[in-house]
Amino acid sequence: MKRGAIEIAGVGKEFGTATVLNDVDLAIAGGSFVTLLGPSGCGKTTLLRLIAGFLEPSRGAIAIDGAAMQGVPPRQRPIGMVFQNLALFPHLDVFDNVAYGLKVRGAPAGDIAGRVARFLGLVGLAGFERRRIGQLSGGQKQRVALARSLVLEPAILLLDEPLSALDLQLRRQLQVELKSIQRQLATTFVFVTHDQEEATLLSDIIVVMDGGRVQQVGTPGEIYSRPASPFVARFVGDINMLPGRIVSIDAASAEIEIGGSRLRLPLAAVLGNARAGARCDIACRPEAVTVQPSSGAGAGSDTDTNTGASFEARVAALHRLGPMLKISFDTVHGPLTGLMMANAPAAGLAENQPVQLSIAARSFTVFAQA
Repeated sequence: MKRGAIEIAGVGKEFGTATVLNDVDLAIAGGSFVTLLGPSGCGKTTLLRLIAGFLEPSRGAIAIDGAAMQGVPPRQRPIGMVFQNLALFPHLDVFDNVAYGLKVRGAPAGDIAGRVARFLGLVGLAGFERRRIGQLSGGQKQRVALARSLVLEPAILLLDEPLSALDLQLRRQLQVELKSIQRQLATTFVFVTHDQEEATLLSDIIVVMDGGRVQQVGTPGEIYSRPASPFVARFVGDINMLPGRIVSIDAASAEIEIGGSRLRLPLAAVLGNARAGARCDIACRPEAVTVQPSSGAGAGSDTDTNTGASFEARVAALHRLGPMLKISFDTVHGPLTGLMMANAPAAGLAENQPVQLSIAARSFTVFAQA
């Protein structure tokens, strides 16, 4: 087993009468890059601070590599932390900022010099040892903070939205570098962000949180392709939600009505309290929408099929997003969004143009309404 494994069991946290975390269960494998993703106030930073030991749970338990952390202060936990505000010492140069923790721990001077040199090289700051913090750019300061935490060689590195203050280009550059460093060191990284694109780029595993609870745990592909709830579907990427009805259910599948189309879907694609006659929301990603010239059957004409849904629509708006074309459609079932390469043959569309949309049955996730 790799070092840096974290077990969180039934953890809750209250501040006064406010419940911030509620019965969180989570297992983090050693050596993985895990992101806590969710909107502001969802509890992700509180969970990070509980792992660090800056807060104690109101209930439940946290263990690192099998050892219970109850009552263990932060300095005695095998963790490093990179804060959002970096917390660098402005009166010290780069070398002394990175060496600070080693000196506090009484490391020999010869070891300190070698380890500082190694980790400054790892973060791309070799030769910056005697620069003052005030002489550094935002990205360079971020690298110093990262090196200062990593030089102690913790089993776990906790990162609380460390890139949020950077401009987009620099942020993307550091995202790539951060993932590369994590792979080289095989240190467990637990990263907090509200940015779904950042989470998708960096993570081995994403933990989606809302309202103090874990909503879904999975790989970026699993979270995107098979969201476990309408909240996850809407929070991670663009999503189309169309109204529908569950017509019938058997042991392996469900028949779903969407407009005039009926779809036979595997039962695993239907989430919630699935029952015949229940209303449901039928979700699909924009890239699952295929566009063809209008059949001329008239707006709202649907096709009965077990392989997918097909219906007439009208182009409401076109938006160029780099190499992609995002298209808003009006349909009798409600608004719908499509996404395709801007140079695709079907991309030569115009606003108000009638079109025929089709969506394969395998692209749908169904959320049964209570």
